[in-house]
Parts: sequence; C-alpha cells; structure tokens
Amino acid sequence: MDQRKRRKELSQDIRKKIIDKHVKGKGYKTISKQLDVPVTTVAHIIQKFKIHGTVANLPGRGCRRKIDDKSKRRIIRMVTKEPRKTSKEIQGELQTQGTSVSDRTIRRCLSQSGLHGRRPRRTPLLKTNHKKARLEFAKLHVDKPQRFWENVLWTDETKIELFAKAHQLYVHRRKNEADQEKNTVPSVKHGGGSVMFWGCFAASGTGCLESVQGTMKSQDYQGILERNVLASVRKLGLSPRSWVLQQDNDPKHTAKNTQEWLRGKHWTILKWPSMSPDLNPIEHLWKELKHAVWKRHPSNLRQLEQFAHEEWAKIPAEKCRSLIDSYRNHLIAVIASKGCATKY
Repeated sequence: MDQRKRRKELSQDIRKKIIDKHVKGKGYKTISKQLDVPVTTVAHIIQKFKIHGTVANLPGRGCRRKIDDKSKRRIIRMVTKEPRKTSKEIQGELQTQGTSVSDRTIRRCLSQSGLHGRRPRRTPLLKTNHKKARLEFAKLHVDKPQRFWENVLWTDETKIELFAKAHQLYVHRRKNEADQEKNTVPSVKHGGGSVMFWGCFAASGTGCLESVQGTMKSQDYQGILERNVLASVRKLGLSPRSWVLQQDNDPKHTAKNTQEWLRGKHWTILKWPSMSPDLNPIEHLWKELKHAVWKRHPSNLRQLEQFAHEEWAKIPAEKCRSLIDSYRNHLIAVIASKGCATKY
C-alpha cells in the first residue's frame, strides 16, 4: 500500500521561491531539501516556467462545463417564474430550444445558484377578499401602541395527537438502525386518538388551558369562555378597563347565539381577518407545547392531557413577552406581502 501522504497544492509563494533558487543556480535536490518539496514537483514547476513563463495555474483545468452562462440564466428564470417546475420539464423545454443537457446537470446548476429543492410550506388558501381583509387589519393596527398589544388576551384551539406524525420528528441514526425501537414512531389505527385544547395567553404569560370533551359546539365554547377568560385576565394582570379579547372566525365563535352572548358580556373583541393564523402569536406556543408533550412520550390520552397542562404552565413569561414585543413585525410583513401569507 502506498503510504505517501497526499500533499496540498503548492502556494504561489513556494512556486516563486523554487524559481528564484533555480535562477541562482541551485540544483533540483537542493531546492527539494530546502523547501521540503518532492524533487519531481520541483522539476515540474521549473519545466512549466520554462515553457509558459509562469508558475500560476493555467486556464482549462477541471471538468469542462456542460452549459454556458446563457443557458444557466434561462434555467434560473424558469424556476424563478415557476418554482414547481421539475428538472425533467426544464430539460424538455431546453431540448425544444436546441439545448441538450441532462436533468442531473440542471439540478446541479440550480443547487449552485442557491435554488435547492424543498418541501413547499403549507399556508391557508387565501382568496382575494381574505387578502384584502388581512391588509386592512394590518394597516389599521400597525401603529397601535405597544401597551395595546400587551392588554390583548390571545385565544385559540388546537388538537394534540397521542403520537406525533413521523414527518414532524427527526432522529439521528446510522444507516442500518432504522428499525431499532428508539428510532421509530408508534403507528396505530386512527393515530391513537387526540385531545382538543382551548388556551389563551398575553404578554405577561400563559393563561388557562382547558381540554375539550367531544365535539365543541357554540354553547360549549361559551362555557369555556365563561370559565377561563376573566380568570385569565385577572391572573395575567390585564387592565380591567382596556383589555381586548382576540378570537378567530371559527363558526363556533361567530355563531349568532355566541355573538349575542358576547354582547351581553360587554367585552371588547378584536375584529379579526379570516384565514390568518400567522397573525396570531399563540400558534408559536402551540408548536412549542406539542413538541414538549411528544418528548415525554405519553402512552394514553389521560397522560397526554396531563402532560399538556404541565408543559403549558412551564412556558416562560419571557417567551410570551418576546412574541408580543415583536408583534408589529407580523403586521409589517402582511403589508409588505399585500395581504398574502407570511413567514410567521
């Protein structure tokens, strides 16, 4: 076996020193010993200098490019205009234009340009009226003082499944360890069940969290609000006179009898644009809660409910505060996107 170490490419400085010593009359072996460079390398550099008059790398080294700059720009334009276009489709279009290139080369070209293939992010299906309402909401509230947002009680519902979906989790494992129990996610019929929760929070921390039994109807929703809203307002220290209730436009929330019930409470309700989960910062807390619960591996629904309440109470007030402190960025993003979905 060849035990010789693979050497790095010589620097321009070392190459020039070899030529300088050669010009001064030093022999190949002497130069090799003084600079710790193989004799064959010394000879190659001197020979190159004699022929080309330079020790720099000559042009034309490496693999020849399969596509020219014009074709590369054309490929980039195609996927910029239509991000879902496949490399095979691009290959077909280029062939009709007289350019023959493999789909592998196309993928490499896109990757080198920073256009990597990724799963599209799921966002609500926004119609024109949704975008308009979102934009109006953002413009109306973008200049609200910070104390306004600090007195908003943010509410929402979410469902937590007993077993996390495989695509929501990652494991670090070796190639042949896929079937080890620690690297798998249990799979049962119908997902093993789930629990629906209603929760709320404000800038000062998390409020009440209540599990929902069965299918929630408008009367059930009113009961949840009755038991939890004012209790959370007091717990979180919101202003008794200026606090605001935020809720989305779920049918249970906008039902006629629910609206009549809310009017009887004389609470201030934040008018909310439909299809706008990215405007509700509680979504970030739901995500954090789900991962915290799944990390504890509940084995039944009772455990799941218990873990959810425990983990909800553990969410630090600083986390809630940071979400509200940066809320104006949500509104700015909606305005910048002209009502379209944002990264939030």
